[in-house]
Amino acid sequence: MRREQPGYNVVMVRVEQVLDSWRAIRQDTAAAVEDFPAGELDYRPTAEVSTFREIARHVLDSSDGLIGLLLSGDEDLTAGNFRERLKTHLRALPADAGATELANALRESVAQRTEQLAAETPEFFAGMMTRFDGQRVTRLEMVQFVKEHELTHRAQLFMYLRLKGMVPATTRRRLAKQAAK
Repeated sequence: MRREQPGYNVVMVRVEQVLDSWRAIRQDTAAAVEDFPAGELDYRPTAEVSTFREIARHVLDSSDGLIGLLLSGDEDLTAGNFRERLKTHLRALPADAGATELANALRESVAQRTEQLAAETPEFFAGMMTRFDGQRVTRLEMVQFVKEHELTHRAQLFMYLRLKGMVPATTRRRLAKQAAK
């Protein structure tokens, strides 16, 4: 008797784990925004790189936009007017939003988007789509991509914290665990 095979890659990676991991990553992103000196959000180590605020805002906008497109049923991110379609899913937050506003928006965004994603079916996540770079991926792989994208930019925020002599939340937790032993 032939067994029915589940959809592509839905057994190997669990949606719940991806969403829980993204929530944890986002909490540390928001903490970095709160930890950074409020009056220095426009700090950049060199003229060629984004400011701390720009990076944090990029994390917010890219995740809201990409997940918004995914949830709206957009299956081809290479199709015309990508940026315009993305903008329809962004939050109304001023470009000069302060640390508290930005950190709150980051937390609200991940809570909203992960709740929306958690309500989707396994078939939704197994469905294929075309990423903006032309690569064909499952919707779950797209969510994983958004999470990995945030990790990259969270590392930039952590580097900026370090340049200011500050210790990121992830390191503080590790050091606290070591001290408790």
